[in-house]
Amino acid sequence: AFLASEVIPYAKTGGLADVAGALPKFLSRLGADVRVFMPLYREVRKRNLPLEPLLVALPVDMGGRIESCAVFAHRADGVTVLFIDRPEYYDRDQLYGTPAGDYPDNAERFAFFCRAALETMKALDFRPDVLHGHDWQAALAFAYLKFLYAADPFFAGTRSLFTIHNLAYQGLFEKEALGRIGLPDSLFGMDGLEFFGKVNALKAGILYATAVTTVSPRYSREIQTPEFGCGLDGLLRHRASALHGILNGVDYRDWNPVTDALIPRNFGPADMAGKKVCRDELARMFGLSAPEGLPVAGMVTRLAGQKGLDIVCEALADLLGLGLTLVILGTGEAKIQEFLVAAQKKNPSRIGLKIAFDEKIAHTIYAGSD
Repeated sequence: AFLASEVIPYAKTGGLADVAGALPKFLSRLGADVRVFMPLYREVRKRNLPLEPLLVALPVDMGGRIESCAVFAHRADGVTVLFIDRPEYYDRDQLYGTPAGDYPDNAERFAFFCRAALETMKALDFRPDVLHGHDWQAALAFAYLKFLYAADPFFAGTRSLFTIHNLAYQGLFEKEALGRIGLPDSLFGMDGLEFFGKVNALKAGILYATAVTTVSPRYSREIQTPEFGCGLDGLLRHRASALHGILNGVDYRDWNPVTDALIPRNFGPADMAGKKVCRDELARMFGLSAPEGLPVAGMVTRLAGQKGLDIVCEALADLLGLGLTLVILGTGEAKIQEFLVAAQKKNPSRIGLKIAFDEKIAHTIYAGSD
C-alpha cells in the first residue's frame, strides 16, 4: 500500500509525484500487488479519467467526529490507484495551498487522507504486507497504526516504510490539532510529535515506521547533521540503524529523449541533431532569442526559497549579464512568483516563465536546455 499526496500522471508539484507514480509500476512488474492511495483533487477530476466507484460513504472516525468519503479506483500499468474523495478537503485549485501560504486546515485534510486510506484497506479486505508512506502528508498513518490500530488483527502482519523526500516540509500545526485528528494529547511531548511547541506530522513517520528511507545515500547522511537536519537531526541519528538512503530512479519510458513522445524531435547519443530542434522549439514556445553559443538553462521546480529560488532571484541580473537565457516552470511562494513575473516582463526575450505545471513544457525544457 502506497500513501502519497501526489502521483504522476494524476497530480504533481514536485519529485514526490514522479517516484510515487513510477515505483509502484516497477514493483508490480516484480509480482507485487500494489495499491496506491491519494486524494481525489480537482486536478484529478479535470482529467476525466474512467474512475470505478468502490465505496460510496465510508465512515471515518476523526476523534469522535464521524466523517465520510467515497473511494474510486483507476487501473493502469498493473497498478490500482485508489482515490479518497471528500470534496470539502480536496476539491480546490491547488494541492497544498495558495501562493499566500498553506491551507489552514491541512492537518485535517491529510490526517483524514491517512485515516481514510487505512479504513479503505479494511473495507476492501486489502491486508498490506508493507505500508509505504511518503513525506509528512502520509506520515500520520504511522501514528494511527501504532496508537489506534495496534490491537487490530487486520494490520498484525503489516510492516511500514516511510520515505523522506524533503525534510524541510514537516507539517507543523498547533497543539490543538491532535484532538481534531483523533490522536491522543499524550503524544504532545519531545518523545512524541511535539516540535518547538508545534505538532510535527513528519515526526510520526520517523518515530513509528518500521524503516525510514531517503532519496539518496548522501541525503540520508546529510539530514543527520545540524546543518541539514532541519531540527530533526538528533531524532534521525537516534533512528540511524533503521535509516537507509536509496537513490531515486526515473522511468525511462517517460524520460528518454530517444523515445519521448512529448518533445518535437527525438535524439540520442548516436544522433544529437534533434537536440537543436528541441532547443529551437523551446525558444519559440517562450518567445526567446536564445542565440547560438550562449546557454539556455531550464528549471522545473517549486518556486520556493527552500529550493534556492531566492538565490536565483538575487543573482538574476548577473546571470543575464553573462548571456544566459533562462526558462522556469513551476508554482510556489507569492514573493518569488511576483519577482519572476516582473523580471520576465522586463526581459521577455531572455526569460521564459510558466507559473503552472505542464507536462509537455516540462519535457521540452529538459530536452531543449543546454
